Amino acid sequence: MFKPQLYALTPAGPRPLAISPDATDFTDLYHGLTLGVYSVIRTFHHNCFFQLDHHLARTVRSMRLLGWDYQLDEERLRRAIHELCTAYPAAESRVRIDILAAPATALGYDSRELLALMPFTPPPAILYEQGVALGYATGLHRTNPLVKTATFAEERKQAEDTRFYEHLLTDEHGAILEATSANFYAVRHGVLYTAGEGVLEGVTRRIVLDLVTAAAIPLQLQAVFVNELSLLDEALISSSSRGVMPVVVIGEQAIGDGKPGPITQNLMAAYNGYVEAHLQTAIYTLL
Repeated sequence: MFKPQLYALTPAGPRPLAISPDATDFTDLYHGLTLGVYSVIRTFHHNCFFQLDHHLARTVRSMRLLGWDYQLDEERLRRAIHELCTAYPAAESRVRIDILAAPATALGYDSRELLALMPFTPPPAILYEQGVALGYATGLHRTNPLVKTATFAEERKQAEDTRFYEHLLTDEHGAILEATSANFYAVRHGVLYTAGEGVLEGVTRRIVLDLVTAAAIPLQLQAVFVNELSLLDEALISSSSRGVMPVVVIGEQAIGDGKPGPITQNLMAAYNGYVEAHLQTAIYTLL
């Protein structure tokens, strides 16, 4: 089993940081740090990425929305990502990019930029074939849905219920906004619904919505409500690490006939094909 790795980015390059031998997840690596904004992305073919440009752009946008004037050295970051992923021994990895709210002096560096890597294992094929069950993250809300903060990631982990694959965020009226680490969609009478506001602007979500339009699937940017679940024909989630994943149960309610539906299956195939055609290394812009 390959262990997580954590690095501080410095002008001289990435510097390895000591981590607890018990660390198994990204959230185990940041104790004592003033967290800020972050992004997590998986590799393909060991050191290639899908939509890394957009992940970096969202990170910068999150900093600006928080009022930070911190200047990210994107070239240095890209070179570090490429170097570390290429050297990482696992076949595929998850890469977390953190821009801290304050320097990581507790770790012995003045840098505000951290890179972490851990092994990535794609979800089992059976989950895509049979679908997953979602629960609810009761009481969990994003302070600013447009900003991807590391604090929310910490809160999200505390709200997890291991009976469910993912957990949905709802507003005070019962509208389903998104999942804690994925965007959410529902299908009813051939129309795909997803919340138009109050959600993180997921990189994968943008691609999914483009594919929906290309496939001439009617789209409504409005949330469905918890009390409408029995009326749905299909449901699905999307994220950069999972792609498009079918949902067949929410809480105690089966969705449709309890199997992945045709629109979900078509979007899964279209998304996977799109990804494979658009993979790039972190340094493709520097060559």
